[in-house]
Amino acid sequence: MGCGHPHYQIGMSTFALIDGNNFYVSCERVFNPRLIGKPVVVLSNNDGCAVARSQEAKALGVKMAVPWLQMQLLAKKHGIIALSSNYALYADMSNRMMTVLGKFSPKQEIYSIDECFLAMDGLNTDLTAYGQDIRQRVERWTGLPVCVGIGSTKTLAKLANHIAKKQPQWRGVCDLGQLPEPTLNNLLAQIEVGEVWGVGRRIQEKLACLGINTVLALKQADAAFLGRQFSIMLQRTVMELRGVSSLQLEAVAPVRQQIMCSRSFSMPVIRLTELQQAITSYITRAAEKLRSQSSLSGAVHVHIRTNPHRQKDAQYSQGMTVTLMESTSNTLKLVQAGLWGLQRIYRPDYRYIKAGVILMDLAPAGMQQAALFVDHAMHEEAAVLMQTVDSINRKMGKDTVFLAGAGIEKNWHMKRENKSPCYTTEWHELAAVHAN
Repeated sequence: MGCGHPHYQIGMSTFALIDGNNFYVSCERVFNPRLIGKPVVVLSNNDGCAVARSQEAKALGVKMAVPWLQMQLLAKKHGIIALSSNYALYADMSNRMMTVLGKFSPKQEIYSIDECFLAMDGLNTDLTAYGQDIRQRVERWTGLPVCVGIGSTKTLAKLANHIAKKQPQWRGVCDLGQLPEPTLNNLLAQIEVGEVWGVGRRIQEKLACLGINTVLALKQADAAFLGRQFSIMLQRTVMELRGVSSLQLEAVAPVRQQIMCSRSFSMPVIRLTELQQAITSYITRAAEKLRSQSSLSGAVHVHIRTNPHRQKDAQYSQGMTVTLMESTSNTLKLVQAGLWGLQRIYRPDYRYIKAGVILMDLAPAGMQQAALFVDHAMHEEAAVLMQTVDSINRKMGKDTVFLAGAGIEKNWHMKRENKSPCYTTEWHELAAVHAN
């Protein structure tokens, strides 16, 4: 598809957006080929809603975020296979995919777990053929299918990826730069405006009131007017659709301003001890992320709530932010603050269904203002301890070393009845090969 010579100009930016196809399902199929060709859904925490669907499941009408309980009849009729989410597997497969993609360009921006941008500037080659090389190598080295979208702006590259996925004639690679302007406009006229990066449902509804229903209509709209009516970001989007690049690659992922860990329980929790275990576990996980980005936290927010959908239950929801005397990334100190807050918001005899923590007031390590009286030796010992724990858990698997306060028997853990093994991150769950 696409003929003629590419109309990219010398010095003009060129971007590729590579996106994994039905990523969670594809990760599962790499290690369980029996799932190939069958309708599969991956469920959210506690096996609640569909968060990923195979193409076969989509064809049966399975919608995103539909509760699994509502799909029982459809699943039984068509043999839909439901799997619990296996985030450790998906994260590791993502790292492998991104490593392979990084070899195709010196500039890479990892946008999400299954998407990344590559800079294609200065490549004196057929970019469609180059995109096919990318697809083939990723699938050969990781087993994951991907599609490639190429354009002179990030917005066009993302749109091109959507086209590559939805229209089989592109064979998984769409380079909008190859198309003459009339052909490109004809293509954009067939795509709903809601498919444009950054145009959500609410904006789409407001644009429809202005008669802007397609990508082409948005491209041809008055950018300054839309900037005044909506935001400068939508104005930039219009310019990006016209080929004027205003969004550059972020070579380094931005540092998080907050780190949150929140989970629903597999069953209602009443006892304080079980809530303490959950909060300890969540803060431990958040603190690992905090240290991985070399940050410190100056405050810990903890919250708990009952199930608002169970009208017959007494309802309670409360949170508390605990400010620290000194910013830290020490799990022990963060847990101490979180449990102090939990103790004050906990009320007995309620059936709690969810708890969470947020590490707030983040700052780069080494830039905090120290307290007046500081035991530097103790600080150093704590830092070495945290580094050692992180190193062991990276090498030997998550929670090889953990705080006793997180509990051994975690009855409050998420329900994941159909979780596949962690084939790539746990020694005892590695795939086994049997020879006859």
